[in-house]
Amino acid sequence: MQQEKEYINVYGARVHNLKNIDVAIPRDSLTVITGLSGSGKSSLAFDTLFAEGQRRYIETFSAYARNFLGNLERPDVDKITGLSPVISIEQKTTNKNPRSTVGTTTEIYDFLRLLYARAGEAYSYLSGEKMVKYTEEQIIDLILSEYKGRKIYILAPLVRNRKGHYKELFEQVRKKGYLYVRVDGEVREALPGMKLDRYKNHDVEVVVDKLVPSDKDDARLKNSVATAMKQGDGLLMVLDAEKDELRHYSKRLMCPVTGLSYREPAPHNFSFNSPQGACPKCKGLGVVSLIDIDKVIPDRGLSIAEGAIIPLGKYKNSMIFWQIAALLEKYDATLKTPVGNLPDGALDEVLYGSGERLKIKSSLVGTSSDYFVTFEGVVKYIQMLQDSDMSATARKWAEQFAKTDVCPECHGARLNKEALSFRIHDKNIYQLATMDISELYDWLVKVDGHLGSKQRLIADEILKEIRTRLKFLLDVGLDYLSLNRSSASLSGGESQRIRLATQIGSQLVNVLYILDEPSIGLHQRDNERLIHSLKELRDIGNTVIVVEHDKDMMLAADYVIDMGPRAGRLGGEVVFAGTPQEMLKTHTLTSRYLNGECRIEVPAVRRRGNGHSLWLRGARGNNLRGVDVEFPLGRLICVTGVSGSGKSTLVNETLQPILSQRFYRSLQDPLPYGSIEGLEYIDKVVNVDQSPLGRTPRSNPATYTGVFSDIRNLFVGLPESKVRGYKPGRFSFNVSGGRCEACQGNGYKTIEMNFLPDVYVPCEVCHGKRYNRETLEVRYKGKSIADVLDMTINMAVEFFENVPQILNKIKVLQDVGLGYIKLGQSSTTLSGGESQRVKLATELAKRDTGKTVYILDEPTTGLHFEDIRVLLAVLNRLVDKGNTVIVIEHNLDVIKMADYIIDMGPEGGRGGGEVLSCGTPEEVAQSDKGFTPRFLRTELGL
Repeated sequence: MQQEKEYINVYGARVHNLKNIDVAIPRDSLTVITGLSGSGKSSLAFDTLFAEGQRRYIETFSAYARNFLGNLERPDVDKITGLSPVISIEQKTTNKNPRSTVGTTTEIYDFLRLLYARAGEAYSYLSGEKMVKYTEEQIIDLILSEYKGRKIYILAPLVRNRKGHYKELFEQVRKKGYLYVRVDGEVREALPGMKLDRYKNHDVEVVVDKLVPSDKDDARLKNSVATAMKQGDGLLMVLDAEKDELRHYSKRLMCPVTGLSYREPAPHNFSFNSPQGACPKCKGLGVVSLIDIDKVIPDRGLSIAEGAIIPLGKYKNSMIFWQIAALLEKYDATLKTPVGNLPDGALDEVLYGSGERLKIKSSLVGTSSDYFVTFEGVVKYIQMLQDSDMSATARKWAEQFAKTDVCPECHGARLNKEALSFRIHDKNIYQLATMDISELYDWLVKVDGHLGSKQRLIADEILKEIRTRLKFLLDVGLDYLSLNRSSASLSGGESQRIRLATQIGSQLVNVLYILDEPSIGLHQRDNERLIHSLKELRDIGNTVIVVEHDKDMMLAADYVIDMGPRAGRLGGEVVFAGTPQEMLKTHTLTSRYLNGECRIEVPAVRRRGNGHSLWLRGARGNNLRGVDVEFPLGRLICVTGVSGSGKSTLVNETLQPILSQRFYRSLQDPLPYGSIEGLEYIDKVVNVDQSPLGRTPRSNPATYTGVFSDIRNLFVGLPESKVRGYKPGRFSFNVSGGRCEACQGNGYKTIEMNFLPDVYVPCEVCHGKRYNRETLEVRYKGKSIADVLDMTINMAVEFFENVPQILNKIKVLQDVGLGYIKLGQSSTTLSGGESQRVKLATELAKRDTGKTVYILDEPTTGLHFEDIRVLLAVLNRLVDKGNTVIVIEHNLDVIKMADYIIDMGPEGGRGGGEVLSCGTPEEVAQSDKGFTPRFLRTELGL
């Protein structure tokens, strides 16, 4: 019985490639599951343990509720005992919504909104004065102290700076028995039929009472104030009859000087995702889409007739050109005048339209009399095509002239003026959201001393909650992020650690946490903090399972499970289970790398490159501090540094867009930089980022790499196909024609079982082959198209050895170590590391020119030591041909293999953005700046 309680026991797991394995995982411990990419780690952790834990939880719901949830498949396992409720934290779920930020994901921003709504102090955005609000009692006291013994009018505002004739309003006022109104600063008698100029802005107040206040118990003053408050909707004004001075009083927040009043603050007034809080111009996004005039008129030396205005092209006999000609006439210019010589006013009217009506001669239009039209401008025409109801083609065409710019109204703050006018200790909510988390934490610790006693009472609990949550973010190494950092710009590792911090913050116990490679994107320095956080989770009474390749993480674990012996069909077994100390004594593939039997050898000599360099000068996007960086061409360059030090900003958001715009006219604008030199030495750029493959069951390595089109063309060219008149579509399982129509080319049928998981059965017509009988009769070397899709990459390389265009693409898949996967294997069954490499292989298979720049963002994601060795061999082959490979990486095995290192730092966020050292790994290791050299010295044994 003791055994059952202390372990999570899995018996007979057969999900994906698991070979009917039994595993025991100790509870309340930190367990690492490791092994080659594709050896079955995720199948065990996520598809068996997590799937079963989630399914058991959902089975506790009523049958009625389960109907709405859809059913979870029962994993293919005999039995699992000792399972707790399961929470999985994966890396795949980065939210691409532009409205999602670090603050909204961690819910810290929600607490900040509450803090500002309840304890914020309002200031007027017109006068800068502190806003005031009074009760009726206070107003009466103020009137008595200020105006005692003087003649005053008590007014109730009805209209503030609005157009209209207000005939009905005056009629209502008279019916209520009021005799006088104050219109635009002048007290007048309310006469029957009275009305104002409807096209001018007016201020209208009703005179509730004229009196001389005398004593506190003046019942008349009390009644008048109450009536005025009711008529003026919480606002009243007092006019001093002698001095003609006006004072405003309000139950709501109001500026004492200008009379500007705010709504009662509520948390949603500070949210950029609600209409009450968002900036009206950019709708809370912080950026607006504008037409970029430099893209519309790139060459001002040309005339309009020669096609200076790109969207219009060269002169044609059409209405828009006649309109522009008529418009230019009044400036004594013609369509043949170069744009640079046109007066500014003329160019403005061509772009933004003119209010006047233009005369177009009858001879042009072919009408009996002259034709008069207004011209709305070229920009309006492009914006009209950007509208959501236009066709996708028209929108795409219009987008090439657009640029996104910071919203001119809120300057990127996303909130309206009112929300930004609430302050706590002189900071508004946007200023807090832009601080680095470490800076924000320090500010919140000290803010107590600057709050009033009432504020402190209200804010106490909220501040405590915000501080605890920020502390967890600091613990997992995210001190360099700010709360308004968009979620879409986070790396996989960062978004996973944010969710980890949120989980640690919830302080649950007796839960099983399963994490997928949390160390991605973490520098060795931050790794220690992460391991500490995971141990904290374990120490409060949880079981933590981590799928991980990181050496430090394995050695810090309580228990290690090594999957293998190889990947895919050759994996799926447990080759070792025990403590890290026991593991070091064994000889599995993983332990040989850990105990030093195997290692990735440092090259004897570093490549010198081809003598040319790419210089990027004055890069100042995000946190970069105007850095000048040299990328020596023809070498393997590694950009490294702590998380948030500006690596991705430099490479992915500055260098890569510059190159893409130069070679492919791409639309993404680079972040600000000074200049770039050396573009003449390269002619192509290939970018491999971290976004996942299309995960639909119909997508597979053959379709993703594009080799399937070549295979179909090969089948179309066979004599048998020509006789039958088959086209490439015949051999596709996604369109009708050649596919099996019974299962629509899926190869299996889904049978829905109410209250039980769906059952997938092979299609009884095609028996899982996806095609109909006629298509399968066409054979190449005795194999049908279905047989080819069922081959592993290794088999296909031999099979197609005489077909170069197919061989080139699948050979790369074999080179990156994916020889064991099948050509037609569904993308949904590929592991993270496998899909990353399919993507890599697709890019690497593109023909290199010897002058190509390859940019890779953390290509070791999901890769085991052995897989990294294989990957490095592929990258080195590219560099040996004269290409340049730029890698953003934290993995020391890759860093020590580089020819040239650019180390960024010294810290993340505001503390980063500088280049600390450059050179070969040996040179960088000697540096005393930053954290990378320290770890490099150990790795290189210096």
